[in-house]
Amino acid sequence: MNLHKMLLKRAEENLPIRVALIGAGKFGSMFLAQALHTPGLHILGVADLSVDRARAAMLAIGWPKERINATSASKALASGATFLTDDADLLINAGGLDVVIETTGVPEAGIRHALACIERGRHIIMVNVEADVLAGPLLAKKAKQAGIVYSMAYGDQPALICELVDWARASGFEVVAAGKGTLYMPEFHASTPDTVWEHYGLTPERAEKSGLSPKMFNSFLDGTKSGIEMAAVANATGLVPAPGGLTFPACPVEKIAGTLIPESEGGKLHHKGQVEVISSRGRDGKDLKNDLRWGVYVTFEAPSEYVERCFADYGLITDASGKYSALWRPYHLIGLELGISVATAALQGLPTGSPTGFRADVVACAKRDLAKGEVLDGEGGYTVWGRLMVAGDSLSLGAIPIGLAHGLTLKNPIDESAVLKWSDVDTPDENASVALALRREMEATLGPQTGVVRAAAG
Repeated sequence: MNLHKMLLKRAEENLPIRVALIGAGKFGSMFLAQALHTPGLHILGVADLSVDRARAAMLAIGWPKERINATSASKALASGATFLTDDADLLINAGGLDVVIETTGVPEAGIRHALACIERGRHIIMVNVEADVLAGPLLAKKAKQAGIVYSMAYGDQPALICELVDWARASGFEVVAAGKGTLYMPEFHASTPDTVWEHYGLTPERAEKSGLSPKMFNSFLDGTKSGIEMAAVANATGLVPAPGGLTFPACPVEKIAGTLIPESEGGKLHHKGQVEVISSRGRDGKDLKNDLRWGVYVTFEAPSEYVERCFADYGLITDASGKYSALWRPYHLIGLELGISVATAALQGLPTGSPTGFRADVVACAKRDLAKGEVLDGEGGYTVWGRLMVAGDSLSLGAIPIGLAHGLTLKNPIDESAVLKWSDVDTPDENASVALALRREMEATLGPQTGVVRAAAG
């Protein structure tokens, strides 16, 4: 609650938080739009594979032209301007830098950049949840050992869910479930970049004009992104997925407290302490009123009859028994809220969510029958979608993480919906992939953690 005051102090003392942004796409552009209006921040540099694209994005959001004309990081540091480059490593190593924001969405790039930040002593805000789920628990451990913050990105749903979980536990409640909403139908698992826009209700022309990537948005639709985000939440909070993964129950907000509780008590959960995603559309194809498509939620339990009466006295929506209630947030503002993570890391030395163990994984499943010799094309593509799985089950199966399921050639035919295993593909070269090497290191050194983290009794 003191971040704004602390930012103002940094501005008054001419000691702004110096920030580097890697990736000037939609998320990064949204952050930059608000950084213009946030005291105590200096965007030292922006790295993107296309400097021209980065410059165009910044001008489009209203960034003053004269503030993106620095020809080097050192000149940007001295002048308060912003340096544009296609060399992320150059930016990470720039003198005076405090915080790096990684928004590429590419696991290989994200892990490489995070390791560079750890080596150089830069706080890292990992918008790249794909990289975080692939090897985030080990990255977070390495960052802690280096004395820097490794953080989820506030504004993205996983960090907002972690905030709700922390609120509930810090208030003395046991968390029963936490998660987010989305648009879901079972047939979406087979969606491809060719079919994504008809499900979203957009024409391909409108999507292209808006700069929307069919592969990226297909990842949201086919269930992959939901699995990735819930794995991130599980690894950060100690909540555990159901054995079968996400079930996407359809649920309006007023029924969360009665739905996101165990089946034994009239709800839809496998167990207490679970991550789950709720659908804004019923299985009959009808959209729900009062849905939570863009929001996040937590369900929690009253620890005593007295607290149950307090729930009733103050008008909380509960399940039929009166002992379970819920809190939700209807929206997330994505990059517009990202400055909270930057300020929290730099000013308080804390993350807005960070992995504490390897509890959940997201594995590649076949979208259709796949033939021997086909090459996997990864998240949001034509061949596989990502299914949430308990980490121990993933390792026991030898399943391929969705973050590594691209460029691999099948040596066996695979049935539709089957989990793909390393034994199904030609052996990849670990020396050619930093992401694969770090993932192997995490599996060997951390191993999966089991059991739900529960609030301590008072």
